[in-house]
Amino acid sequence: MIEKAQVAVVGAGAAGYFAAIRAAERGRQVVLLEKNRKPAVKILMSGGTRCNLTQATDRRGIVDAFGKQGRFLHSALAALGPEELVDWFEGAGVPTKVEPTGKIFPVSDRAVDVAEALRRKFDRSGATLLLDRSMQHVERTDAGFVLRTVGGNLAAEKLVLTTGGQSYPGCGTTGDGYEWAKQLGHRIVPPRPALVPLLSDLAWVHALSGVTVSDVGVKIVEGENPQTKAQASGRGSLLFTHFGLSGPVVMDLSRAVTARPDASVWQAVCDFVPSLAEEDLTDALARRNQTVMAVVSEWLPRRLAETLLAQASIPHDQRTAELSKKHRNRLVQVVKRMPIPIHGSQGFKKAEVTAGGVDLRDVDSRTMQSKRCPNLYLAGEILDLDGPIGGYNFQAAFSTGWLAGESV
Repeated sequence: MIEKAQVAVVGAGAAGYFAAIRAAERGRQVVLLEKNRKPAVKILMSGGTRCNLTQATDRRGIVDAFGKQGRFLHSALAALGPEELVDWFEGAGVPTKVEPTGKIFPVSDRAVDVAEALRRKFDRSGATLLLDRSMQHVERTDAGFVLRTVGGNLAAEKLVLTTGGQSYPGCGTTGDGYEWAKQLGHRIVPPRPALVPLLSDLAWVHALSGVTVSDVGVKIVEGENPQTKAQASGRGSLLFTHFGLSGPVVMDLSRAVTARPDASVWQAVCDFVPSLAEEDLTDALARRNQTVMAVVSEWLPRRLAETLLAQASIPHDQRTAELSKKHRNRLVQVVKRMPIPIHGSQGFKKAEVTAGGVDLRDVDSRTMQSKRCPNLYLAGEILDLDGPIGGYNFQAAFSTGWLAGESV
């Protein structure tokens, strides 16, 4: 016997939950399939188990954050913008707060509260959730689609693919949806990790593991010359790790590295005091008569200050007024233009999102319906959409899922 539904949604994450809830609220008979034994696994582990829901900005701010891809989100954000998303969760019993970075979290700092709110809204919508139901194959028919799953077949008039990308494969996001979308006629932009920590072999970088610098300017350059034109640049918090570099600014720039797996040499050129121009730093060193450690540690964590002085071959107790021009220039260089060789990323296993996916040209942004396969809708991370760290990617998933649910 084949189960039947008007709408089948595959993948119970942010996009899938919102697509299913909205479609069911509109009176559609909806079945939501999830391969895991519990839904919303990635939501539960996101944001350090706190779940960064969105960013404190308007629709334009979300669009701009996605760059060229952002234009695709106009209709989805018109249907559900960041303010509406916050109102939705507040109404579902999840009070929110805005942190200084603009990130919006539950007041409780508990991702489980977000997952439970989604489940409550889902249960009230009248949709059906089938857990531990991995889809094996999808077939188009005259009446819609037949989904072959581990628990039996399901026939649906309309299908919404919200299977996610390939980041955090332990959550079940193993890229299955790309193959199904490809079989149904879609072009796939090769997936790659994004928002992922970067690897470096430098021993002094590893020795600084755990040190955070709250404001660092970073340029990603290809090749051994740090003066080469930057492939990407940004500014924000940086974290040294036992394997290399992490933190928001590094993760935001990581897509430049993962986009070029053929490139053998990368460098992250770090400005550890971006609020101070090189000339002002040089003047400050020339004017003051303190030890270089006393001066540099005013700007930077002491462990980093010690390391940079060692890299510049300057004794900690050397007084700034006694620095030779050569050593003063060298100190300015390691503080303002320190190159750190990069040899790749931690890959999908540690990537927060996936870049690449279903080509946006194959999807009608006004409805999330496929242009190549009628009655098929796609939403969330399966699409070639990836934004910066800070809740932007969840907002895109919730909004595109909502619009798909409005459209089926």
